[in-house]
Amino acid sequence: MNIVLACGASAALHKACDLASQLAQKGHAVRTVLTPRAARLVHPQLFAALTGEAAESDEFGPERRTAMDHIDLARWAELFLVAPAPADLVARLALGLGDDLVTTTALALPTTLPRILCPAMNPNMWSAPPLRRNVATLIQDGWKILEPDSGHTACGVQGKGRMAEPAAILEAVARLGR
Repeated sequence: MNIVLACGASAALHKACDLASQLAQKGHAVRTVLTPRAARLVHPQLFAALTGEAAESDEFGPERRTAMDHIDLARWAELFLVAPAPADLVARLALGLGDDLVTTTALALPTTLPRILCPAMNPNMWSAPPLRRNVATLIQDGWKILEPDSGHTACGVQGKGRMAEPAAILEAVARLGR
């Protein structure tokens, strides 16, 4: 399956690296797109090394293959997987903003293409009313949400907000292929 793995800036990016590697090992073609802030935490080149496929973060950088990489990615994808999805990325996706390569690619996807969102954030952020409204909007728009796990978060708080484990995400991807 051709998977676009979209990554937002989060301490859970280490799980996204593991996820990308495992998806590739299972035979999926994985192209990673990172928000500019995520690319400051983990360089796209690491994802390219883990998957053997292109990884990008800059819509206007010198590595552009075409002037419309977001369109090319949307046409190529058979699944759009957002992991991790911090609160700001969830909001931008719910509002339909197109202000980086991740969000412009999301907007260019065919409406029937499967989309999975894996939130990762502080438990207070996860329970905040604006975030809950944004998640409800995405569900209404056809997104599948893999609820975050409970436990110790990177900010030191216990509660629901940890990104789902790669094994759970891999199972969700496998269910789509059945």
